[in-house]
Amino acid sequence: MNEIYEFLKKCGTYYLATTEGDQPRVRPFGTIDLYEGRLTIQTGKIKDVSRQILFNPKIEICAFNGSEWIRVEAIAEEEPRVEAQEHMLDAYPELRAMYRPGDGNTEIFALTSGKATVSSFTSAPRIIRF
Repeated sequence: MNEIYEFLKKCGTYYLATTEGDQPRVRPFGTIDLYEGRLTIQTGKIKDVSRQILFNPKIEICAFNGSEWIRVEAIAEEEPRVEAQEHMLDAYPELRAMYRPGDGNTEIFALTSGKATVSSFTSAPRIIRF
């Protein structure tokens, strides 16, 4: 889990894929946190991405660090605790201009039942299950 977290954190930006009906939706994301041993991401409840995840919690993340890329497939489960929101916003204080713990909009999703594949052009893929 730490390896996935560190990889995504160092990349800064990763791309989150969801679905809307039969249409894939991909957008850049930048929040990744480890809360109680689980990878978590953050968004706003008013955003389309929130509705898409709640309707179909299967997501995929992709990021590239210049020499390797990671693909993370997981189930995104809503984490409703204010403590998880506080933990995320402590890690990303710049988001406090838009989000506050317990504001009714801040939303945390924990990634579960997942698999990460780290690949490059020069070595065999590594798989990390969580």
